[in-house]
Amino acid sequence: MAEHAYQFECLKVSISAEGVAHVEINRPKALNAFSTQTWTEIGQCFTQFKSDGNVRCAVLSASGRMFTAGLDLKEAATGPLATTSSSDDVSDRARRGYYHRLFILKFQDAISAIETCDKPVIAVVHGGCLGIGIDVISACDMRVASQDAYFIVKEVDIGMAADIGTLQRLPKIVGNDSWVREVCYTARKVSAQEAHVVGLVGSVHATRDEALEAAMGTAKLIASKSPVAVVSTKHLLNYSRDHTVQEGLEYTAIWNALAHNSKDMPTAIMASLRKQKAQFPKL
Repeated sequence: MAEHAYQFECLKVSISAEGVAHVEINRPKALNAFSTQTWTEIGQCFTQFKSDGNVRCAVLSASGRMFTAGLDLKEAATGPLATTSSSDDVSDRARRGYYHRLFILKFQDAISAIETCDKPVIAVVHGGCLGIGIDVISACDMRVASQDAYFIVKEVDIGMAADIGTLQRLPKIVGNDSWVREVCYTARKVSAQEAHVVGLVGSVHATRDEALEAAMGTAKLIASKSPVAVVSTKHLLNYSRDHTVQEGLEYTAIWNALAHNSKDMPTAIMASLRKQKAQFPKL
């Protein structure tokens, strides 16, 4: 799939020769607040990556002063969040609720596209990462941050519970239920250093550029591996996270019964024996 297929209004997308896609949230004047257009494009972009053999790994960052200020509240007051019913009788709570639920599910699916994209995704966070920003980075495989990064599960401050993935994914990422509940109930500010201690981010770097450079280096290394092996590993990690050990083992046996037929395995083994760098074709 050519790069020109990734022309978006709220995102900048580039794909390197090594197969690393760089997705940059690009609404700096709005502090990268998520409009409907933004999250819709996130879903479209990562859904396309899933079937694009030119993409082997992705890095998700943001332009401007911060990663994201969260939901675009100006749009939320008058846009689809406020008018989700297609019924003529907007006073009927059941009908409004029915369509509002569908809207939330559509929103969830767009952000979940990051997780269901079989290509690994590394989030690079600088400045503030508020509200939906936590939903987004929680759906990524890895997270790195700059020293000025901070994180806020902001939803309680606007009178709602987070509903796009934070409450489902964050507890599985950090493994500290008490800490997760505290930050979700209080909407307090979490520094990059604290996020690193609890395991929300894997590393902290002096600046945004250094964090981005580190993420790109990791992405290039991942992109150099067998694409069959990498997508299989992500898929099986996600499956096993949500199932018992035995279910994960049985599913892996079925998956690898197919994946082991790849020519990448003998290529990798021979390259290792010859102490050479293996070259793998696109997925």
